[in-house]
Amino acid sequence: MNALACLGAIALPELLEKAALQTRVDRKYVLSLDAALALLPGLDPATRVLEIDGNRTFRYRSVYFDTPDLVSFRLAAQRRRRRFKIRTRTYVDSGQCWLEVKTEGSRGGTVKSRLPYQLADQDTVDPGRWFVASVLGERAVAGLAPTLVTHYRRTTFYQPVGDSRATLDTDLSWTGADGAELRVPHLAVIETKTGAAASPVDRLLWAHGHRPARISKYATGLAALRPELPSAPWRRTLRRHLAR
Repeated sequence: MNALACLGAIALPELLEKAALQTRVDRKYVLSLDAALALLPGLDPATRVLEIDGNRTFRYRSVYFDTPDLVSFRLAAQRRRRRFKIRTRTYVDSGQCWLEVKTEGSRGGTVKSRLPYQLADQDTVDPGRWFVASVLGERAVAGLAPTLVTHYRRTTFYQPVGDSRATLDTDLSWTGADGAELRVPHLAVIETKTGAAASPVDRLLWAHGHRPARISKYATGLAALRPELPSAPWRRTLRRHLAR
């Protein structure tokens, strides 16, 4: 990603101050890795890239938790209101870990609540059940177990216009509870995170013919690994990009 070297850097504390956006509107795009990299030279020169200890791309590991009847997945598959996701997110390079609960906001945006978590507990929700219950209620924590693990590499961009963020995820893989695995090294997922209005990255993608796609790292990944599950919201994405 030589184009990244031409962009300024932003440190994590400043990024969190300017563009934390815990309540936000997300737009996601699935495109080939080559197409994603070809967009980088077209970024606004004012764009800055998250840099930590000289690195600009970081490894992520997420473990998603669901009930035995997959209520989190099924709420997403049925496009129900009051959807939620429960996961641990590990920043592999720094060893930091968080327990996160993502819910749908009153106007369709995403609200993320997070709790600092012990790295040794990244594969279990047990020490944080109280936190999940505080967000979702006691009923939501019954029977929670790890259902899916995702790995990817992420580069994060900050754009002064609208204090917006964008992420570029590559080297994506999914592993189910049964050990089934899906890797897509030829694909990239770009996600824009804004307060409301479209970001400069959205407009750059649109100018090159790319439109938002329906993809959820949890629900779409689980549907790809388990074709017997309902998958209507992501059928186009699965057929075009994630066929095993």
